[in-house]
Amino acid sequence: MKRALIYLPLLTTLSICTLLVAHGPITQLAHYNEFANQTAFMGLPRAADVLSNLGFALVALWGIFMLWPQRDHQQLQAGRHGYMLFLAGLLLTAFGSGFYHLAPDNARLVWDRLPIALACAGLLAAVRAENVPNARSSMDAILLGLFAIASVAWWRITDEHANGDLRLYLLMQGLPLILIPMWQSIYRAPGMDRLAFGVALLLYIVAKLVEIKDQELFSSLGLISGHTLKHLLAGGAAGVLMGRLIQRTRM
Repeated sequence: MKRALIYLPLLTTLSICTLLVAHGPITQLAHYNEFANQTAFMGLPRAADVLSNLGFALVALWGIFMLWPQRDHQQLQAGRHGYMLFLAGLLLTAFGSGFYHLAPDNARLVWDRLPIALACAGLLAAVRAENVPNARSSMDAILLGLFAIASVAWWRITDEHANGDLRLYLLMQGLPLILIPMWQSIYRAPGMDRLAFGVALLLYIVAKLVEIKDQELFSSLGLISGHTLKHLLAGGAAGVLMGRLIQRTRM
């Protein structure tokens, strides 16, 4: 049974790719760049959406500070290169998303989406290397990193010539949410690793839901919008993953 299950992630990926090809281009929502909270603070435009990205930088710097001295630890060996890309992506997300939210448009949106895609690629490479026999974090990080760059480039190129096609970018974002729990289940990852990813996944799903309710939440709460909450919750999800990784190096 387990021998058959090891092919499930590949079959799932191929099925998703087939569905995306059959579906055709997926375009960005109209008025995507129009966020609810336009409030400035001390001359900083859209301050809440800009400053809420600091959470990503704090998680990344925490991870770098705590893990770099432990870079040769046995618990980091398999997924080290993937986690390095994940941390770099998180840190760049803080700057890229902050830059985008200062004056949101599709040209700046590239610098928001690119580091997010790289962080997804790094996490995918790291967890695969830790669970799948003979997987190599270094090679996966390179290949998935290149795919992450290509996914954002494809959206931007198609956006300049027609309606931007988000299929590759959505694939890059969605695969970690689907494949990581599969790998952890098939290869019997430690229970605490699975719990940490489950909590992070729940936070990320809630983050995406409140993002959709950006205007409604801002109208109700008055102080914070759905998009600002999305940044905070997504940063919290990354923090849960980083906390578990740091915990593993202290065992």
